[in-house]
Amino acid sequence: MKRKLYDDEHEEFRSSFRSFLEREIAPHAEEWDRQRAVPHDAFRAAGQAGFLGMAVPEEHGGAGIEDFRFNQVQSEEIQRLGLMGFGMGLGLHNDLCLPYLLECTNDEQKARWLPGVVSGDLLPSIAMTEPGTGSDLASIATTAIKGDDGAYRVDGAKTFISSGISTNLVILAVKTDPAERHRGLSLVVVDGDTPGFERGRKLDKIGLPAQDTAELFFSDARVPAENLLGEEGQGFRYLSRNLAQERMSIAIQGVGAAQAALDWTVEYVRERKAFGKPIGALQNTRFVLAECRTEVDVAQAFVDRCVEELVEGTLSAEDAAKAKYWCSEVQGRVVDRCLQLFGGYGYMTEYPIARAYQDARITRIYGGTTEIMKEIIGRSMRLEG
Repeated sequence: MKRKLYDDEHEEFRSSFRSFLEREIAPHAEEWDRQRAVPHDAFRAAGQAGFLGMAVPEEHGGAGIEDFRFNQVQSEEIQRLGLMGFGMGLGLHNDLCLPYLLECTNDEQKARWLPGVVSGDLLPSIAMTEPGTGSDLASIATTAIKGDDGAYRVDGAKTFISSGISTNLVILAVKTDPAERHRGLSLVVVDGDTPGFERGRKLDKIGLPAQDTAELFFSDARVPAENLLGEEGQGFRYLSRNLAQERMSIAIQGVGAAQAALDWTVEYVRERKAFGKPIGALQNTRFVLAECRTEVDVAQAFVDRCVEELVEGTLSAEDAAKAKYWCSEVQGRVVDRCLQLFGGYGYMTEYPIARAYQDARITRIYGGTTEIMKEIIGRSMRLEG
């Protein structure tokens, strides 16, 4: 089925971004996996090439193009080459953090932060999850209490924070009124060199080795009042508004990873022989790949339609949840079945299918677990009458 989502401008962007990845990122990916880090200069190179903050207005150094399809193109090309270490950082930058820095900032904050985000000098992250809260944002315990000087004093801890080690601009979910649940939640921005802010250990994960994930600690960290995003007590609303785009980003990642796994496997079964003929000639291989092909195509069609609605500003929270839930599950199934067709070679990390298998597990967890997505969908159906 021919996709109708993109026009010539998107495909030109794809070609340019693909060349950038092949030239600047792919040659170093294995080394970065071993080092368990993507260097800051990789993101500066992306910024110099125009691949960061495309939606930022021209006055602050961006292209001023608010079209999430460009973000989708980036994700598809990253998955095609299996570059998830760099890709996670890029997605965090463009898909997850940038909306807060565009929509919740005043003119002074835009001028202060956006040029660095576009250039790659600033590496933003968003810190919501805490050791005891998981998906329950209203129960976070990190506080930001105003002192006599008008600045916030931040105390608390966050965990599972993507780019937690490398970040130098943290969008932090805090309680400015601990007595309230949703209405007590606010967002503040913490600079990377703030006294009282410390990074904990880099967490050791079963996948995504080059993408750093860390614990963050705040002990009487002084954050100026001018680093408040939007209004006090409106943090939950801001987070809820932007979660649909975050979940679409993960859905795109999931279906893109499944497509990449399918492409690698089709190529492999044409070359690998068993019993004197390519294993692609075996009926079981054809049936497995036919099922995978269908799952990927159906998921892709739904994702493309959701992206159209996201660009139009009409995407609902439940449709974003459907996309995230379904595509992350499709990714898991397809990558697993494709790995099986590689046999013993599929278990070797020198093959991209093995690394894709390790990386796939997280998409059913972060951005809201599959179970949370089902709860959002179920509530939208008004099953209680």
